[in-house]
Amino acid sequence: MSTTTNTRSVDRYVSRLGQEPGLTERLDPVVWGEAPGPLDPELLASYEDDGYLQITGLLAPEEVDALDREIDRLVQDPEVRAAERTIIERGSDEVRSVFEVHHDGPFARLCRDPRLADVARQLLGDDVYIHQSRINLKPGFRGKEFYWHSDFETWHTEDGMPSMRAVSCSVSLTENTHVNGPLMVIAGSHRWFASCAGETPPDHHRESLRRQEIGVPSDEQLSDLADRGRIVGLTGPPGSVTFFECNAMHGSNGNITPFPRRNAFFVFNSVSNALQQPFAAPAPRPLHIASRDFTPLPRPEAD
Repeated sequence: MSTTTNTRSVDRYVSRLGQEPGLTERLDPVVWGEAPGPLDPELLASYEDDGYLQITGLLAPEEVDALDREIDRLVQDPEVRAAERTIIERGSDEVRSVFEVHHDGPFARLCRDPRLADVARQLLGDDVYIHQSRINLKPGFRGKEFYWHSDFETWHTEDGMPSMRAVSCSVSLTENTHVNGPLMVIAGSHRWFASCAGETPPDHHRESLRRQEIGVPSDEQLSDLADRGRIVGLTGPPGSVTFFECNAMHGSNGNITPFPRRNAFFVFNSVSNALQQPFAAPAPRPLHIASRDFTPLPRPEAD
């Protein structure tokens, strides 16, 4: 098991350190090198241009059913509900998210599945480990929104992730329609880093995981990014998988329909991009949110 050190590299993506909000060009590749993998050149080019890639129906219905049953088990377990890794919605007893689901059971098998992990290795050009895992639940009628944000801005400032060498993977376990709060991405936004104003307060994660107010872009930044690219709503059947670049601006609306939305979420980080000390926070976030075990996931031939 590897853990972060007290060292910190030069901050190439300054945010939350008293500067005015702004957009600067990304300094890292989008696709790292020419590693072999399941994606053909056309799909790689699409990911490089848009910052996301959606694969419809990657998981079979029986696989989705098994994952759904595991979610039901987790949210009904009193110990899980009471744990720090479980986030409850403001103003209700509804579970919003359960973190750190990749250590055992069906979610552990899923994140190691070559259909997901090999794509991450190809995009990042390296061995990978799980930086973060969680299940997100957006129940019918009262499912709350996730406001626009770049994950990398938070992972950089609060977790100490030095470079944009990570990819998120969202696995849909329910039908995602244009009305039940699907994931939205600003295509092309990954090419620009949106620095944010303000400072990170102590234990910021306790509030930000329910409603983020520090580390969110300004209206002007969002308008600029939308003008440069386009907003895409990612709909599709259960079993669809979306890979999106760690710096892609994304979010989702609330769900006031009767139709719930569930997804599993994995963050694959390059082992060469291991966490350092936070770049703009008093202390690192807890391990269930930002893992500091940089042990690479086993490749298929090592299983």
